[in-house]
Amino acid sequence: MSVIQPLRPKEVSGLFVFPGKWEIEYEYAAGRVLTEFFKKLKEGKIVGSRCPSCKRVLMPPRAFCERCMVETSELVEVKDEGVLLNFIIVYRKFYGLPDPPYAIGLVKLDGADEPMLHFIGGVDLSTPERALQVLRPGIRVKAVWSETRTGAITDIKYFAPVAGEK
Repeated sequence: MSVIQPLRPKEVSGLFVFPGKWEIEYEYAAGRVLTEFFKKLKEGKIVGSRCPSCKRVLMPPRAFCERCMVETSELVEVKDEGVLLNFIIVYRKFYGLPDPPYAIGLVKLDGADEPMLHFIGGVDLSTPERALQVLRPGIRVKAVWSETRTGAITDIKYFAPVAGEK
């Protein structure tokens, strides 16, 4: 007897769309590098880890460079502003996430070589048409910080388009 249920995708605009459901609680040990990352967030700073071999600045910081397979030990501060590479607007409720609608995007911060995934805000997300009047790959975004910081990724509330991008 198989416990894996077969996926039955729908085809939408020539692409397969797969149904799914998540509901899980867990605890995560941040480790040495991410612990420092979270401490810096509490100070209102964002850091990445620099690979000593290829010199890339990894975001979020990691203890080793997966390209060079070497340990990283240097943390470097990056800007809290960068470029939105891509995004998705969520209109369905997911366990443990905010009530929809909300947007999540890949943001490549100035000074980093890799993007980080985070919420995108400061935009009317009530309909896709309204959101797409502002959101598009390539726009500049800036971190909007929480007034009360706890040393968590939510110390950055979201990234919002910079003035002039709307």
